[in-house]
Amino acid sequence: MTIKVFGILLAVILPAAFTAIFGSFGAEAKGRWRKELFGKMPDGQVVDLYTLTNARGGEVRIINYGGIVVSLKTPDRNGNLGDVVLGFDKLDDYLKGHPFFGAIVGRYGNRIGKARFTLNGVEYKLAANNGENSLHGGIRGFDKAVWKAKPSSTGNGVALVLSYLSRDGEEGYPGNLSTTITYTWTDDHALRIDYSATTDRDTVVNLTHHSYFNLSGAPDILSHVMQINADRFTPVDAGLIPTGELRSVRGTALDFTSPVAIGARIDQDDEQLKLGGGYDHNFVINRKNSDLTQAARVTEPETGRVMEVWTTKPGVQFYTGNFLDGSLKGKGGAVYKKRSGFCLETQHFPDSPNKPEFPSTVLKKGARYRSTTVYRFSAQTK
Repeated sequence: MTIKVFGILLAVILPAAFTAIFGSFGAEAKGRWRKELFGKMPDGQVVDLYTLTNARGGEVRIINYGGIVVSLKTPDRNGNLGDVVLGFDKLDDYLKGHPFFGAIVGRYGNRIGKARFTLNGVEYKLAANNGENSLHGGIRGFDKAVWKAKPSSTGNGVALVLSYLSRDGEEGYPGNLSTTITYTWTDDHALRIDYSATTDRDTVVNLTHHSYFNLSGAPDILSHVMQINADRFTPVDAGLIPTGELRSVRGTALDFTSPVAIGARIDQDDEQLKLGGGYDHNFVINRKNSDLTQAARVTEPETGRVMEVWTTKPGVQFYTGNFLDGSLKGKGGAVYKKRSGFCLETQHFPDSPNKPEFPSTVLKKGARYRSTTVYRFSAQTK
């Protein structure tokens, strides 16, 4: 439709058409958000891309498929923004299969041995998708769900609230689990993730976030300097299932109590490193209470970027992209080879449902699961 004003024809774009062409915009707190179409699922479900921008120009892009963080742009020491997470430009690439790039993981992050556990005297058999074990929620975990999404305002910044109902029996887990994930992008470049869930039957829950970080954009992350606030870790067997032991990191290749380059010891002749092909281990966070506690701090010498990880959870999985093999081409055609990115997945310990000595992951009927993790970004001068 057009109208004539002072002899000039002007197009009148209806709201629906405007949204389809340009996306929708909103302002929340001190930041702003934008919504646009990212693609459609094979069954026709719409997948939207939400761009959250803070008052300082930092940007996070999230899709409601898997709650995936598609990109996260933070400044280096010179103020130049750069994307610090691995991912893809198109939905089709995510649908083809990927190693959980940027996704929300559930119902149970990490591994459950032999894909089964017993709760209240009943054995539950899960989908085995990692040899004989269940990994990251099974074949169709939370990373493959289309979540309901709603931009929101908090006192800390612009936010995106995602919700999903996991039906009783999904991937073998008991109970209808109603889950809400809130991403908040703050003006001081912190990505806060608040997890909440309720169930109508006793079940087990261990939710986490699975971004692969690379603070420099270099081909690998071996020069990143890592510090993990953990005196102990949970050693694993050949299937990467914890043995149940809480072992001291002192004198081992897994000692990150002081800052050390990720690549400094990654190829040492160490049994645990050989089992994982590098670092793929749960660290027991040193904590005095259940408050937010710093789990890790990573610095990148060339760009000056710093990432701190704070969490209310008892553990953090440090993974160095050991199974990336160069077969995936990501954003801008980047080839993701071995150790192109690292993960710091805050969590309860792997296989906790089968390890009564570990902190419990049982969520009782009518109770509420809550946890918070914050990825805080900054830059240091030389």
